[in-house]
Amino acid sequence: IIYSQRMKRMTKYPSYLMLAFTVLMGVCSLPCAAQFPYSTNPEKTETRNGNKQFEKSTYTDAEANYKKALDKKNNMPEATFNLGTAVYKQKRYEEAEKQFQLVAQTNPDKTVKAKAYHNLGNTYLEQKKWQEAVGAYKNALKQNSTDADTKYNLAYANAMLAKDKNDNQNKDKKDEKKDDKKDQEKKKQDKKNEDKKQDDQQAKDKDKSDPKKEGGQQPKLSKEEAEKMLQA
Repeated sequence: IIYSQRMKRMTKYPSYLMLAFTVLMGVCSLPCAAQFPYSTNPEKTETRNGNKQFEKSTYTDAEANYKKALDKKNNMPEATFNLGTAVYKQKRYEEAEKQFQLVAQTNPDKTVKAKAYHNLGNTYLEQKKWQEAVGAYKNALKQNSTDADTKYNLAYANAMLAKDKNDNQNKDKKDEKKDDKKDQEKKKQDKKNEDKKQDDQQAKDKDKSDPKKEGGQQPKLSKEEAEKMLQA
């Protein structure tokens, strides 16, 4: 089964921060005018600045703003979630994974939990952790059973997991065949060595039983010695 790159779909923090939007490989956003109401709270100001940087695809600057917001208000849901997305865009998937796990485990809002698990699944996909991705997408669907993108990504993760298992089984079979071939070659070589050993032993035994060889060769007589023997 081949799935398109639609599986790369990512979501950002929903609700009053900004409307949920998706990314394919790049950012492919829906209208995001639904910012949270203007506030002079420093953590919200930093988060809003981070969102602006994110929209410009300046993800390192967005990351810095989200971290400033979290310095001012630890575990602020919007900043925590969007920090995960910002580091994901920088391909720092293990860091993104921690951010989405934190949101999924601590945020009571089912919509937010669903999107956090969805994005968590995507971080696992990028790391080829197919089994973990399947688990994350299933958790997302427990919070929102109608999300088509999550269902699609779950199907993709399951397909890749099955492919990996099949590839591993084929590799194991090839390794077994290689081992069998090595065993057969070793047995052939052992038999050759044993046959040679037996041949050598038989040759030695034959030499011992040969009286000519056993007594050794008679010394050669000179012409003079032979004539003396005849005259005697």
